[in-house]
Amino acid sequence: MKWYLILSCLFIGACTSLSQKPQEIGGTHIKSITYTQIIQDKDAQNNSPIRLGGLIIDVENKEKYSLVQALFYPLNRAGEPQLDKTSGGRFVVKSTDFFDPIIYTKNRKITIVGTVNGEIDRKVGERIIRVPLILSSDVHLWPHEEFYNHNGHYHSEDHDDEYDHGD
Repeated sequence: MKWYLILSCLFIGACTSLSQKPQEIGGTHIKSITYTQIIQDKDAQNNSPIRLGGLIIDVENKEKYSLVQALFYPLNRAGEPQLDKTSGGRFVVKSTDFFDPIIYTKNRKITIVGTVNGEIDRKVGERIIRVPLILSSDVHLWPHEEFYNHNGHYHSEDHDDEYDHGD
């Protein structure tokens, strides 16, 4: 009888966590693409719903829209960025939603569903670079977590710095 109770709790917990994800993020009708696909074939991606994600770099709120700059990471089957993979580059998400920078903080994982809408200039240090601009139809902010990046460095979303625990 105990195993039945444990199995029931696990099943209910799995259903609850799946239902908390936005339908569009986990949906199979939306194509996850690579950063290379966005860069190399911009016109083919225009007006097609895509799913991509990564780590938030910066949030900029304007009067009628918000811009979220992120570092691209490939997604797993659930649509969550895989930080143990190599990042592809930067992209910017434009949304009519307000993204509170206290909640949408640097190094939080984010997954976006939207369409490619050309490019936008971003300043990185003293240099201006052009990055893909995504018009969002849905955004999912993943819970805080601590992780090791692909270089083996410990990283916490609550801190901007990395710590090497390899010694």
